[in-house]
Amino acid sequence: MTDTSGDPRNRTGGGTPDGPPAGEATQVKVVIPDEHSMVALLGSGDELLRVIEDSFDADIHVRGNEITISGAPAEAAVVAELFEELTALLAGGAELTAGAVERIVPMLRRKSGVRPADVLTLDILSSRGRTIRPKTLNQKRYVDAIDQHTIVFCIGPAGTGKTYLAMAKAVKALQAKEVSRIILTRPAVEAGERLGFLPGTLYEKIDPYLRPLYDALHDMIDPESIPRLMAAGTIEVAPLAYMRGRTLNDSFIILDEAQNTSAEQMKMFLTRLGFGSRIVVTGDITQIDLPGTQASGLQIVQDILDGVEDIYFSRLNSHDVVRHRLVSDIVNAYEAYDARNRGTSGRVPGNGRRDGIRDRGPRAGGRGASGGPGSSRGVGHRAQ
Repeated sequence: MTDTSGDPRNRTGGGTPDGPPAGEATQVKVVIPDEHSMVALLGSGDELLRVIEDSFDADIHVRGNEITISGAPAEAAVVAELFEELTALLAGGAELTAGAVERIVPMLRRKSGVRPADVLTLDILSSRGRTIRPKTLNQKRYVDAIDQHTIVFCIGPAGTGKTYLAMAKAVKALQAKEVSRIILTRPAVEAGERLGFLPGTLYEKIDPYLRPLYDALHDMIDPESIPRLMAAGTIEVAPLAYMRGRTLNDSFIILDEAQNTSAEQMKMFLTRLGFGSRIVVTGDITQIDLPGTQASGLQIVQDILDGVEDIYFSRLNSHDVVRHRLVSDIVNAYEAYDARNRGTSGRVPGNGRRDGIRDRGPRAGGRGASGGPGSSRGVGHRAQ
């Protein structure tokens, strides 16, 4: 990308090198290098350009490979930065989509200091003709934490890729021979309904509870090889109750739907950790299916293990939803509804809240302080 005037970009709205006064309109011109297709950048029928125009209060005009952005200085600067990121993605061989553009815009507005192009080009696993990558900054922080810590908790709403990314990291670790097996587990708790008697063998009875884990496996491993790997014990999918009494060495262990564990089950599971293993625990603390007022082990563990070295808590939010756009809107609507109806305390058993935010201040010296929505916290690095 080439700027057409001063530092850092051409501004022709009467501004000085430091930019025009706040509130005045400015103009930024960005020239796209000839090697990049404008159709790839702007989308078929200008689909991506319309997404960009809908996301900003600025006028965008395209003439050949020159893009002129008119609007408030701050807004025009973000639009120009967006085109830089999109050009970088094209240079890296990425295919631009409306979803990718919609995810990049909030990253730029938050000014996190991390380039969206670096986030969206981080390859986790390539399998069956597709590559699995993080799609948001918080997702990248989550997968980086898995590399750096022995135990990682990921808490967030539906559709944020908590389990899927953990599965991809597990398969990659197995392929790289960093571990000798993958163990996938979740509690067998019905989601707010009673299914009654289920026919068949024990494995046939528990299969419906574990089906989402199988679905993710089929996305990442040749389906024909899965039965062989499971028969050899290289991949194990089992209900949480089967973990009791075991020591799991040289394994990548994922506990899914952890919000449906009791405090006792969570302790039991975490103490299965053996040498050369790592654990990822995922859950949505707003969708607890435990009976009555039973406290969720995922809520309680946040207070118990806060500040313990080599344990990391990653929190995703509605901005990290990578399903249909409406899923993010639904999550936000439910959060707003809960906030209106929670009352003054909003407390639930286990010293937690249904939104997963604990009501207590930072630890002395600031260690373990929460960084706000979508923040991640951890201490130390994974033991070598």
